[in-house]
Formats: sequence, C-alpha cells, structure tokens
Amino acid sequence: MHLEYFHTFVLSNDNMQRTILHMDLDSFFVSVERLIDSRLNGKPILVGGTGDRGVVSTASYEARKFGAHSGMPMRMARALCPEAIVIRGNAGNYTKYSKAVTEIIKGEVPLLEKASIDEFYADLSGMDKYVGCYKFSSELRQQIIKETGLPISFGLSANKTVSKVATGEAKPNNQIKIDSGYEKPFLAPLSIKKIPMVGDKMFQTFCNLGIKRVQKVQQMPVEMMESVFGKNGRTVWKRSNGIDDRPLIEYHERKSISSERTFGKDTTNVYKLKTIIRAMAEDLAFQLRNGNRLTSCVAVKIRYSDFNTYSKQMKIPYTSADHNLIDRVLELFNSLYNRRLLVRLIGVRFSSLVEGNYQINLFENTTKTVNLYKAMDNIRNKYGSRSVIRASTYGAKTIGGFTNPFNGEPPVVLAHRHQ
Repeated sequence: MHLEYFHTFVLSNDNMQRTILHMDLDSFFVSVERLIDSRLNGKPILVGGTGDRGVVSTASYEARKFGAHSGMPMRMARALCPEAIVIRGNAGNYTKYSKAVTEIIKGEVPLLEKASIDEFYADLSGMDKYVGCYKFSSELRQQIIKETGLPISFGLSANKTVSKVATGEAKPNNQIKIDSGYEKPFLAPLSIKKIPMVGDKMFQTFCNLGIKRVQKVQQMPVEMMESVFGKNGRTVWKRSNGIDDRPLIEYHERKSISSERTFGKDTTNVYKLKTIIRAMAEDLAFQLRNGNRLTSCVAVKIRYSDFNTYSKQMKIPYTSADHNLIDRVLELFNSLYNRRLLVRLIGVRFSSLVEGNYQINLFENTTKTVNLYKAMDNIRNKYGSRSVIRASTYGAKTIGGFTNPFNGEPPVVLAHRHQ
C-alpha cells in the first residue's frame, strides 16, 4: 500500500465527518511467544510473573475460558487453569514486534497515535473521498498480519471511544465498522464496563444502582451521572452516548529523557550529590510512567570545577520503577565520582526508551507494588511531581533548576533507607 498523497491533507473543515481507526494486537505477548515457538499454538498460555506473587500480563484466549485474565495474581490464574503454560516474557522481543507494526501503520496513515505497546489510533478523516476507509483499513490489517505474522483486530467509527469498543467486540482477529449515526444502538446492549474509564470501582457503583448495560446510562439525565460520579460522570455519559471529540495525539518516538543540575557554588558534599541524583532518578521515573515509557539504559554525568566532564552508562532490563533505577544511578555515581574535586554539575539520563507500562513489563513485581506506584503517581499528577517523595530525596529542594512545586505545603515523605 502506498498512500503518501493522503499525508498532505489539511483537515481544516470542522464539518468534515471524522473517521477514526482503532487497531489492537490480539493477546500481544502470547502472540509473540507463539511466533517464537509454534509448539505453544492452541495451548493455554499465561505471560507474566512466574512466581506465586507475580501478576498475569497477558492470558491466551484458551486460558481466558477458565477465567484467567490480565492483572490477576499468577497464583490465582494457575489455580483456575492448572494446565496453562506460564512464560515470564521478554520485553525486548515485544518491543521489537511492536516497532515493526508501528512502522507499517506509520507509513500508511495520515495521522497516528500510539496508545500503548499494542494499541494504535489513526485519523482517516477525508480519505473516503478517494478510497473507502473500511477497504483501506482491511488492507492495512492484512498487510500487518502478512508482514509480521501477528493477529490484529480493528474498529472503525466516527470517534475514539466507539472505535475502541468496536475493536473489543471484533476480537479475536477480526474487524468491525460502525456507520455514522449508529453509535448509540451499537453501544446500547453492551456491558457498561466496556466503556473506557469505567473501572472496577465505578462498575461496582453502577451495579449497586442496578445498572449493567450502556442503554440504561444513555437513558439517564446527565445531571444524575454528575451527582453520582462527579465530572467523570458527564464524560462516561457522553461516551456511552457515542460522543467523543478527543483529537489524536500524534506519535513521536522519544529516544531519551534527562535532568541536570548546575550548582551555584561548586561542592564536594557527597551526601548532597547523592540526594540530588536520587531525586533526579525518582522524578525521571515518574515522567517515564506518565509517558507510558520504559528505559533500558541509565547514564550519570559529572562535571568538575575544572570543566572536565565524565559520564558512565549501563544497560538494564526494561523498567520505569524508582526502586530499580535509583539503585543503578547510585551504582554509576559511586564508580564515577573518584577525583574528589569540587563538582560543578551532575546529571542523570535514561535512554533506549520504548513503549510500555510498569504493570505489563516488570514481570517480577507484585500487584501491591504496581498499585503503590499508581497511587503515588495519581497524587503527583494532582499536586506536583515532588508531592510524594522518598525520604532519601527530601533534601533536594531543586532538581534541574525547577523549584519544589508546593504552596508552602511539605511533601509526603516515604520512609526509605539511605544508600
């Protein structure tokens, strides 16, 4: 497929009918493992932490029939499906295949948003004038299957919400188009849990109200939804009615993320230096998680008062977790800081970034750890990146030239041993 001429479209007409394509690789980790080892085909597979405290990242459709699903403790999934083959997983392999699919889609669509390692949105608005969007999407899907061997499903509609839900209904390895004007009838008979934003807690509240289907929400006054769920209630009501005007966020691959601090007065205070680089690593890890990124390369830089600059880096397993990254940063600092001169600048850099999130890629971590990071990040997003910090980074009042973002309020400090 070669549709370069579509890339020159200027979609400035507000009245133009939007056409949004959502594509999702089916049980992605399992599919990659089966490409590597065909003996896994047709068998129940669990990918994730292999210990009893591990978490299921992906369950094959054969394992899902027994009740196993992603996010479930591995111990429970094994109990439900004792015949399942458990695989720890390899983030490097998943990243490689994700990049292959990304390159195919990016080369064919006018505007691409990469929502996760295995999920994509494309804005095809205006293309129906030249080629049918459904025909184009079908050919693109077949191209991905042919070139990568991975099963993939898609939903096509006027907005992101309906397209994403349609993809879920199309799975496994299929496709659905929802014509304009049929969004509400399509959504009406579905479980309210299939609407994006409706998590377990909100779903339980709906159940307590006797609401399980989208149609019930469609019939409710939006004011009632707001009174029960706050501002999220209005958003869920709109999406249940097939209303979603969110634009796509164009995909740009970022290669690295870094933070540096130049001191007003050169220092040899090792405690101060370690506190600041801990804080840098903590803040950069938070930025990674917010951007749905993982790093596999950590570097530390030191510039002395004589302007000589030294740096060291190391390759690590893919991660975005503070407790992994801080240890590696300190290890590099300890091996690098050996001149015992006054230090003018220190810096931390994470590179070799890939799409992915903490829960699905750090296979050795427990649900408790994942939930802790989620809770911490929610507080940081609301009150500032330094609103929840480790005790070992408390002394770092500035990082990379940015002051602590509090209005006179101290941060919440998590107890942590000094390295």
